[in-house]
Amino acid sequence: MPAQLGDRFSPRRRLAFIITLGLLTGLGPFTIDLYLPAFPALKADLLISDAQVQITLSATTLGFALGQLLVGPLSDRLGRKRPLLAMSALHVVASVLVAISPNVEFLTGMRALQGIGAAGGAVVAMAMARDLFDGRRLVVMLSRLALINGMAPIIAPLVGSWMVSFVSWRGVFWALALYGSTIVALVWLLIVETRPPSERTTGGFSVMVAAYRRVLNDRIFVGAWLTAAAAFAGLFSYVSTSSVLLQEVFGLSPRGFGAVFAICSVGVFVGVQVGSRLSHRIGPHRVLALGTAGMVLASAALLIVNAASDSYIPLIPTMFAFTLSFGACAPNAQVLGLQHHRTDSGVAASLMGALNMTAAAIVGPLIGLATLTSAAPMGIAMLACSGLAVVFLWTIIRPMRLQVRLD
Repeated sequence: MPAQLGDRFSPRRRLAFIITLGLLTGLGPFTIDLYLPAFPALKADLLISDAQVQITLSATTLGFALGQLLVGPLSDRLGRKRPLLAMSALHVVASVLVAISPNVEFLTGMRALQGIGAAGGAVVAMAMARDLFDGRRLVVMLSRLALINGMAPIIAPLVGSWMVSFVSWRGVFWALALYGSTIVALVWLLIVETRPPSERTTGGFSVMVAAYRRVLNDRIFVGAWLTAAAAFAGLFSYVSTSSVLLQEVFGLSPRGFGAVFAICSVGVFVGVQVGSRLSHRIGPHRVLALGTAGMVLASAALLIVNAASDSYIPLIPTMFAFTLSFGACAPNAQVLGLQHHRTDSGVAASLMGALNMTAAAIVGPLIGLATLTSAAPMGIAMLACSGLAVVFLWTIIRPMRLQVRLD
């Protein structure tokens, strides 16, 4: 097998792969975040509290984390396509059940199941990219996926704010069922298997444990794993809180909230593009150092601006700077984590994704414990998470001592 399996495909086939993998990568964030603007309507319809709404969000992220730990080893063992189809089909069924939920308890359970189903796309898309490419080509591919993965949590509430202006919160989940059905069709028709039988893992539980051990014994992977999770938790602190903050504290309409999210989505786009280009010149480890530092500075600036002003408008540049810095971090953390684990790429991708979602599931309810009368709780969580990312980077990866070549 050539070093660049992707070279076997025609330009049209590669384009089909990129589009389908991009939709797969976006399925998880859209599943988690599309209904954020519908929180007030959900509360009113089911007569539930803010804390109960946050629990439905945390259930989805926890399901997403557990699903990734399941599908990663399965995709290394059974190939990429079959587990991906099964998980995506589960997502469709769960989305329909969420849409007809009679109460918050059933809704919470089905949201967890929906998160498990959405996990297939996140892990398998990253693992397929690692199957297809190495070096610089891998950076380019992961940058494209990271762009979608970073922008989707920001674009999803924008789309959701538009949807809730003419459909109920249940309509959001019917739309997710349609999205998942489209994924199933595209995978069935366009995606070919990238994990040949000769490369699949064999054996029982002990083999899977050995794969996890190999990945976790890599110091660079562990550093990238923890840094990426802390950075994502910082982004999720912003994503999960800003809907209530901007609509209920600052009085914006759903469309006004969506407009602010649209502005910040540009930050992720620019950050991913700049970060991927810089990684070729100075290395992904140094770009990660710049990006995490930018997240700390931006969140500190948000707290200062919040203390000095009663308006939401001065907060926008600080949130934009934060999402831009996160965008620079995302693909470079993935490159560092996956570069030495082609054989165990499904396991490595599942570990990275699972910890991201677990961190997000923890930080959301913690912010919900605070009374939200200003941007301070959100800003403190963003600063704490980005500060942890900096600590993990400099104590575990130690970027100034690392040499990474992207051939």
